Amino acid sequence: MINKVYPNLKIEKSFLDKEIICGIDEVGRGCLAGPVIAAAVILDYKNIPKGINDSKKLSKKMREIISNEIKKTSIEVAIGEASVYEIDKLNILNASILAMKRAYYNLPKKPNVALIDGNFSPDINCKVLNIIKGDTKSLSIAAASIIAKVHKDKIFQLLHKNFPKYNFKNNSGYGTKEHYTAISEFGICQHHRKSFKLYK
Repeated sequence: MINKVYPNLKIEKSFLDKEIICGIDEVGRGCLAGPVIAAAVILDYKNIPKGINDSKKLSKKMREIISNEIKKTSIEVAIGEASVYEIDKLNILNASILAMKRAYYNLPKKPNVALIDGNFSPDINCKVLNIIKGDTKSLSIAAASIIAKVHKDKIFQLLHKNFPKYNFKNNSGYGTKEHYTAISEFGICQHHRKSFKLYK
């Protein structure tokens, strides 16, 4: 039987107790529409909600429940966004890095260590540790992934009200077959990323 490994505080606890540590993650790089979203979270290690995991491994309902608990219990939570215009101007990678930078600087209390999911990191005024698949290893990053994902889903719920033909409420901006069919039939709206290849 394979033992499942869940995110934990091992990486966080490898730093000195005096360090203030945040986890940063982004979502939406692969979407065809909408902004790219990043979140930064400083957990209270004495009051961590149960069930924190990589956001992709949680149901939508569980993400929403845990997101609310993270907001209630964490020391700080912040969101950063990069708009569709910025994605088209800068490219999706640079826009994702910009969103992470904004999330960090939107934290009222500034950490001096940032644990960041993936290979790339923004230029921020603290020590940075990039962690591949960080949302499966670090509780701080996993918490950020949940906050960012729930925030992004809410954005697409709102977009769906004005643009129901793209079914944003169900595809959350991703390139489903139905989404591509709608683009072929109706064209793109102002929320689609024009720099992406949107016709198949």
